[in-house]
Amino acid sequence: MALAESDSRAAAQATALDLHLLVIIPALDEARTVASVIHGVPRQIPGISDVEILVVDDGSGDATADEARRAGARVIQHATSLGVGAAFASGIRYAVDSAADLVVTIDADGQFDPADIPTLVRPVIERRADFASASRFADPALVPEMPGLKRWGNRMMARLVSRLTGQTFHDVSCGMRCYSRRAALTLNPMGRFTYTQEVFLNLAFKQLPIVEVPLAVRGEREHGESRVAGNLWRYALRTSGIIFRSYRDYKPMLFFGAIAGLAFVVAGALGGFLAFHYLSTGSFSPHKWAGFSGAALAVFGLVVLLFGVLGDMLNRHRVYLEELLYRERDRHTRGDPGG
Repeated sequence: MALAESDSRAAAQATALDLHLLVIIPALDEARTVASVIHGVPRQIPGISDVEILVVDDGSGDATADEARRAGARVIQHATSLGVGAAFASGIRYAVDSAADLVVTIDADGQFDPADIPTLVRPVIERRADFASASRFADPALVPEMPGLKRWGNRMMARLVSRLTGQTFHDVSCGMRCYSRRAALTLNPMGRFTYTQEVFLNLAFKQLPIVEVPLAVRGEREHGESRVAGNLWRYALRTSGIIFRSYRDYKPMLFFGAIAGLAFVVAGALGGFLAFHYLSTGSFSPHKWAGFSGAALAVFGLVVLLFGVLGDMLNRHRVYLEELLYRERDRHTRGDPGG
């Protein structure tokens, strides 16, 4: 009974809100499906007074932009294909400038059902999260049909991001997501190839509440193949690079400290080996190499540790700058002249 009453109060609060929702649809050569995705976006959502749809055409060679406009969406076009990460960044810039209260991203290929948007945005509207991501794997009953290698790759990526953030996530690569205004204002995506894992790391490191919403998703596209994950090994390599840089920038002492620690351990082992040999034989020969190698690794470890200290200092400055940027964006979009 208490749970039912809580849900009822939450629904009443959501209905009383007056929020502007922006739905961002990154698209590349999706003329066959983009209109159906746009038409499928619900216009009546509890707590939402206004739904705007933005298609970011990432240099399509077909009629994607024309189809999107005919379906009633606003369109931003890239002259050439810059990558889905760059398309997402363009959408986020528009969301910030238009003072959107909520931002939803959904792919243009028809794999996601736009009718699920009310379910996706509910945790954010109810302020239980600043970031809600559709999850294909959180509920075993909803796991889509897809190649085993692709499913394994998604699982490994989720485990990696979970380990780095200290949280548990089941799906960090799904493109259907909802961001609160605060989450959108704090994002500064850098990756052009993709953005999905970078966003998880970015918002988790900033300690914004994140929830996964189990939803039924098609495992394969109806037309063509994914521009991002079409080649699984290339996708793994490039996304690993994005994760690598994000962790390096947000956790520099842990990142560089781990490398320095490994260097010190190996240096100590080599030094111990040389000392044992000297005590046993009274001579450093023929293992002087161990001493030189150990000394070189010790110096290397100290230099890397210094990088960690400098990175930590820069990270502190970035935190201050991002907070100032957030406040300035918030003030600017709300029309506050400040002082």
